Amino acid sequence: MAFILLSGSGDIMKQITVIGGDSRLKTAAEILKSDGFTVNFTDSYTEKEAQNSDVLLLPVPTTRDSKTVFAPLAKKEVLLSDIERLTKSGTLILTCNYMFEGKNCIDYGKDDAYCLLNAIPTAEGAIKLAIENTPFTLWGSRVLVIGCGRTGKILADRLKNIGCRVTVSARKQSDFAIISAAGCRCEYTADIPKNLNYDIIFNTVDVKVIPDDAFKECTASLIIDLSSKGGFDVSAAQGCGITAIKAPGLPGKTAPETAGKILAKTVKEIIESKT
Repeated sequence: MAFILLSGSGDIMKQITVIGGDSRLKTAAEILKSDGFTVNFTDSYTEKEAQNSDVLLLPVPTTRDSKTVFAPLAKKEVLLSDIERLTKSGTLILTCNYMFEGKNCIDYGKDDAYCLLNAIPTAEGAIKLAIENTPFTLWGSRVLVIGCGRTGKILADRLKNIGCRVTVSARKQSDFAIISAAGCRCEYTADIPKNLNYDIIFNTVDVKVIPDDAFKECTASLIIDLSSKGGFDVSAAQGCGITAIKAPGLPGKTAPETAGKILAKTVKEIIESKT
């Protein structure tokens, strides 16, 4: 079942069809409507909807199985193949970590500003998980943040500000300089398996950095994986008595309103750059 969100003035600037997603996508749709767009939020994608769409907004992530649109709140599936088949050539398709080859498609998941802003609710959600899953304060804890990307930097900053003893792993000397300037310790990512003497570990990278046998010497009581693909085997960590949590997509779970605002801002900027 679809419903139309009309702009307050009744003027149609752009017809945006929104498919799938969680509550953050609903928030984004409502904000776009208030900004003057006409938004069709739907859990189906028919030829009629395809013909009436100037912009097709897909969720974060666009898919988790490479076959269907990620839509945990929908009553039925929308196939990626249907989107590819039905979408007209002029329609702008906005995706996250997925591309429709040969289509007018932009992956907003690669937008630097979006990723940086999205790292804020990710960091806050990760800290929330850590507080809920440890019997001690984060203050004074020895914490390792694996990765010095956008999420890693913001998470390390937030952890340091609440009194954690933070180590950040990286590969480049330029990142080591940034880490040191922020008052954190540095560690080569390749050397992580040699020293897992921490209370809490957060992973932010999408490659396996902790081999299964390294958990036998790990002192951490909690490991949280924020990456989409995984930086370690959760079951291997749990087998060594460690609480291990796979936690992708935290913004949509812990701060959907803020995450929706960030997404709407990004979508509006992309559309305006194309008009």
